[in-house]
Amino acid sequence: MKFNKIYFGIWIFIFALFAFWQFNDPDPEIWVSIYGVAIIFCLLGVRGIFPKIPLTILAIACVLGAIYYWQGDVGGWISEEVKQHNLSMKTQSMEESRETFGLLIILVALFPAIWKAWEK
Repeated sequence: MKFNKIYFGIWIFIFALFAFWQFNDPDPEIWVSIYGVAIIFCLLGVRGIFPKIPLTILAIACVLGAIYYWQGDVGGWISEEVKQHNLSMKTQSMEESRETFGLLIILVALFPAIWKAWEK
């Protein structure tokens, strides 16, 4: 149980930062909501509650969303990010690449919760 509190507590903080940074995004209502949902599932994880169906739906949605936003040129996106030396969005491709990885981060962060939900 201590693992749950520490692990999911850290992710609550990280997802809160992600949500905060989305306020200057072109579509903040979508991404603040997505990170808000991740925070809710992390809060449940802190309490040891792992709802199987909602977590499964979230996992599937993250995978489908990542596929939808996938740009295919990850190396190009990373080199663009390195060249500009800041986190401002310069192209739509950069924005969609970031969104892809945001969804994959949610999936990875909630994997222990999904595992525990299906373990029961």
